[in-house]
Amino acid sequence: MKRRTKVLVGAALTGSLLTGGTALAEGRGWWPDPKQVRVMLPDGVSNPSIANGVATGRDVASYQSSGLGPSALNPAAPAGTPERYTDPSLTEGAEGVTITEAQALVVLRNIKTNLEAAGLTPADVITMKCYLMKPPGSESADYAGWNRAYRQYFANVDLKSNEVVPVPMGTSAAKPPLLANKARPARATMEVTSLAVQGWLVEVEVTAAYRTR
Repeated sequence: MKRRTKVLVGAALTGSLLTGGTALAEGRGWWPDPKQVRVMLPDGVSNPSIANGVATGRDVASYQSSGLGPSALNPAAPAGTPERYTDPSLTEGAEGVTITEAQALVVLRNIKTNLEAAGLTPADVITMKCYLMKPPGSESADYAGWNRAYRQYFANVDLKSNEVVPVPMGTSAAKPPLLANKARPARATMEVTSLAVQGWLVEVEVTAAYRTR
């Protein structure tokens, strides 16, 4: 059975990608125009978290960030601990926020700042890789905490209604996200045994496409 997918099409990436047709499973018709970005989304879902894939035309200018981690913004925590690399102002009033989630919120804000310095925004991100370490005392990386933080900055606008979707922080009730953004990058998330800085649990790198001039 052929798998049906929805396609988003942009003339390079824009803040509001246009819904395209259904892509054929064998990829026929998927070759992008020179200045086009095509995003393949799962079929039958109006608020998917990530894309199945992205195609870029030969004339699309792109930007690749380095792997970025969290800044040490919690002076109340000892140096070198995971808690040091959080920002209490981002999670104020929220309950049940995990340490990975708290760090990821800082990392994604750093990604936003990095993109803005390059003349881009999170709406322009087309691919993302995330590296997670397991928190001290845990058996595995905190994928659930990472995914909650991710939704605060990405994939939080319903693609059918165009309405912003409330998202939870920790165990608190869902609220409007920190940044409304309909972009769904093609994303990979993996657990690693170590990261470059002692105390880091999250590192993220992105590729973004410049909008057509």
